[in-house]
Amino acid sequence: MPQNTTHYTAKTYLYTLLALIAFAANSVLCRLALEMHPQGAFIDPGSFTLVRLVAGIVALLVILWIKSEFSHKSGGKQTGQSATGSWFGACMLFLYAFGFSYAYVSLDTGTGALIFFCVVQMTMIAMSIYGGNKLHYTEWMGIILAFSGFVYLMLPGVSAPSSQGLILMTLSGIGWGFYTLAGKKSVDPLRDTSFNFLRTTPLLIVLVIYNIGDYSLSSQGLILAIISGALTSGVGYSIWYVALRALKTMHAAVLQLLVPVIAALGGIFLVAEPLSSRLVISSLLILGGILLVVVGKKIFTVNAKPLV
Repeated sequence: MPQNTTHYTAKTYLYTLLALIAFAANSVLCRLALEMHPQGAFIDPGSFTLVRLVAGIVALLVILWIKSEFSHKSGGKQTGQSATGSWFGACMLFLYAFGFSYAYVSLDTGTGALIFFCVVQMTMIAMSIYGGNKLHYTEWMGIILAFSGFVYLMLPGVSAPSSQGLILMTLSGIGWGFYTLAGKKSVDPLRDTSFNFLRTTPLLIVLVIYNIGDYSLSSQGLILAIISGALTSGVGYSIWYVALRALKTMHAAVLQLLVPVIAALGGIFLVAEPLSSRLVISSLLILGGILLVVVGKKIFTVNAKPLV
């Protein structure tokens, strides 16, 4: 029994890490695609959102079909066949993707990330408290410590946001917070994610009509949007839904503050960017805060129930 528990915990940590890496890569892809150059951006935000979600739909349905065929040929029992996502999940997914793309037209990276993760934290923490979860003082301390590390990391890139960018990124953060919360009820993460993407189709049709006359698409922008949709969104969100089944809402909220740290580390190892003292200090603050949220209550409370 202890062996199974260890394996399950390790698997949860692995899936969580992979999902957070996907989130970091997704942010980088979005910024690269929408970044303004002398000749203009690689792609407009409407087209990026459209291609991203369509690519996610295609990739996930192909993966779902392959999984179904493999299971059928091997004679295995297929689970979660009743899982078809939800219209609520699809609307929150679209709200997140739409707001995220359009907000970054008028926000820089640091400002956008600060608004987004702040709103995600507030949304998930508020819903956790609303659901009857009373936070231990160590959890509050951990949240404050981790968020202070995140603010310290992003502060140099923060500028006064435009009102339009602020509203759009706030809506995006709310959408992602609720989409994450919906994932905790998933019995088949791959099917739920696939159908959540598929259910965005009516909204994508509206987006096509809304975006008429504003299309600006290059081969580079198309490739970035497809990678973002098929890999870092479609597959990444499926992995996130798997991890969410074992994560507490509070843990899932705070762990996402690691995304900008992972993105910064990626810049160091992949683009040879220098390792700054700011990154080291902020990483220690965020990791320390996460540690407090995850195990603080168990350590400082006598006879506390296990957190997982």
